[in-house]
Amino acid sequence: MLKNILLIGLGGFIGSIARYLVSRLNNHIEWLSIPVGTLAVNVIGSFLIGFLIGISEKSPILTVELRMFLMVGLCGGFTTFSSFSGENLMLMRNGQFLPIFLYTGLSILLGFTAVYLGYVSTKLLG
Repeated sequence: MLKNILLIGLGGFIGSIARYLVSRLNNHIEWLSIPVGTLAVNVIGSFLIGFLIGISEKSPILTVELRMFLMVGLCGGFTTFSSFSGENLMLMRNGQFLPIFLYTGLSILLGFTAVYLGYVSTKLLG
């Protein structure tokens, strides 16, 4: 258990630094006023977790420890969007289409609502 926690922590450390470096693209690239760096992080992370899921299904090359380091730690530290995308992939592969739409819709709706309410709550502080 401790070994997995340390592996996840190390992967998260590396993933978070990589996210910071990639997301700095915002400072250099502007396209339709969207945060290009964050978009890049989400797309790269989603591709990476899909690739790792595919490799895990085809070959025993990725041990449980390596999957913890790469998928939970590195990808999770890089972007939680990759976890979200990977979970939706698993739902799709299981033919669970209603849960995909529910999970995606609720994640967007509740996430945006929560960030808005968090922001508005700071206005109450005076």
